[in-house]
Amino acid sequence: MANSTDTSTTTAPPASEESGRNANRSTTPGSEGFKEFIGSGWAERDETLPSAREQASFAAVRRAKVSAAFTGVRLIVPAGDMKQRANDTDYPFRAHSAFTHLTGWGSDTEPGAVLVFEPHGDGHETTVYFRERAGRDSEEFYANPAIGEFWIGARPSLAHVAADLAIDTRGLDEFDRVIDAVDTATLVLREADASVTERVDHARIRFAAEQALSTNASDAPFSIEVGGEHEPDAGLARMLSELRLVKDEFEIAEMRAAIDATERGFTEVLEELPRMTAEVRGERVIEGVFATRARLDGNDVGYGSIAAAGPHATILHWTRNDGPVVPGDLVLLDAGVELDSYYTADITRTFPVNGTFSPVQRQVYEAVLEAADAAFAVVKPGAIFREVHAAAMQVIARKTAEWGFLPVSAEESLEPENQFHRRYMVHGTSHHLGLDVHDCAQARREMYLDGVLEPGMVFTIEPGLYFQPDDLTVPEEFRGIGVRIEDDILVTAAGAENLSARIPRTADEVEAWVRGGAVTKS
Repeated sequence: MANSTDTSTTTAPPASEESGRNANRSTTPGSEGFKEFIGSGWAERDETLPSAREQASFAAVRRAKVSAAFTGVRLIVPAGDMKQRANDTDYPFRAHSAFTHLTGWGSDTEPGAVLVFEPHGDGHETTVYFRERAGRDSEEFYANPAIGEFWIGARPSLAHVAADLAIDTRGLDEFDRVIDAVDTATLVLREADASVTERVDHARIRFAAEQALSTNASDAPFSIEVGGEHEPDAGLARMLSELRLVKDEFEIAEMRAAIDATERGFTEVLEELPRMTAEVRGERVIEGVFATRARLDGNDVGYGSIAAAGPHATILHWTRNDGPVVPGDLVLLDAGVELDSYYTADITRTFPVNGTFSPVQRQVYEAVLEAADAAFAVVKPGAIFREVHAAAMQVIARKTAEWGFLPVSAEESLEPENQFHRRYMVHGTSHHLGLDVHDCAQARREMYLDGVLEPGMVFTIEPGLYFQPDDLTVPEEFRGIGVRIEDDILVTAAGAENLSARIPRTADEVEAWVRGGAVTKS
């Protein structure tokens, strides 16, 4: 069991320092009488072990694929640790997505945990190392606000996690042995935990130096600067990212559940229209209502919600959400619920505050919808991912040319050396979706943008048109209008399924939705 002063693999401070950050104002008693009293008189814990969670078997299959790809190589995949927000407060902890994908441990992950693939025969033995709970007779239990159960609640035992995840577990103090065994072939997911990466870097350098000395070599066979790049590590990160390109049965079910929760959140936002128009910072009402649903149905929002009203809708990543919601304007709501498994939706709907699109607003909206539908029409196994974007751009170029906004024809604008239509939609049309809102981001271009679509892939289709308030290339009545329609798409054996199609999409459906009318979607 790791004791409270073991900080070799975690940023959690020792109990003896009262977390270090607030020692100057600590009032924790230190008498032996107090320690004896607070450590006694507790009921026995329920040590009944759980059955393995549903995702455990899927995670085991994923680990087997990783093992096969790195035969004979030790792999270290940290969950990451707490990050300081201010003084002695931290941001809510979220484990690294690769760690979660390979273990099935989501929002209940213990900070500082590390997954290790130890070479064994033709495969690997996999073990999760984490800081086991301290006994109630320990100082950590009551005096360490970072990890003490008196402060943060019950923490699991090694046996509990082993049964829950169907994987071997060991105390974090034993992770030192892994570091001692590190050689030049050992790989680490560098971005997950800076302290673990630093330890691995130092251990690899030490091993290389010892090898050089033992062979009287003039140069060490391995060289790396601490904090620098190490290409084999980058190869591990790429493989773990590409492993998530095709979702399994469990992941697809989680995506459906995240989208269902997001649909509820959107509907609840519309129910608060009177309040959001009454508040000076009505965008905050939108953000808050949706965040409440995210916390009720899942772990949190999957990313900072974009609640952009009026001209703010032309700002692609508007997350300040501090503006008014004015009747006659549009609201662009881009939000998604992240479940406790960390799988997240990513959906955007644009709606008129007063329940009716103006003629120009409807014109823009229907152009964006046409682009979205054109992109969806090309999705099928065997298609190339970038073709989805190209189909949407055909429509965006044609519409903006028809409206007289381009200096050339649509066909000319689509030429690589021109792309004038992209002034009004500078972002891409699609990105993969899953544990991360921009999932699989480290996959190679040939696997991502130039990749072939396969059943089980999940990604967004999200074209938009954004006319800045001061854009003199468009007529005044278009300025300040921003529209995006975003859906979450599953590639199937037969073609594709719009997982978020139940959320109103057409202009007529959206108007009825805002007005509170019943919108039936099959």
